[in-house]
Amino acid sequence: MSNGDLANATWFKSSYSNGQGECVEVAITGDHVAMRDSKDPDGPALVFTAAAWSTFVGGAANGELVRM
Repeated sequence: MSNGDLANATWFKSSYSNGQGECVEVAITGDHVAMRDSKDPDGPALVFTAAAWSTFVGGAANGELVRM
């Protein structure tokens, strides 16, 4: 999937976003989830399979991610 495939994607931020522009945005596109920096909407996006995204979010929710 390329950024061109994301041209018509609907991006959204977390409801916990503080509105100061320092957050990520997510778009769900079929069986993929894309994530980008809200400060650079025309920049690159990371694209994950839905399964990989689910594993990542589940791990974050369970405290399995450790900041290095």
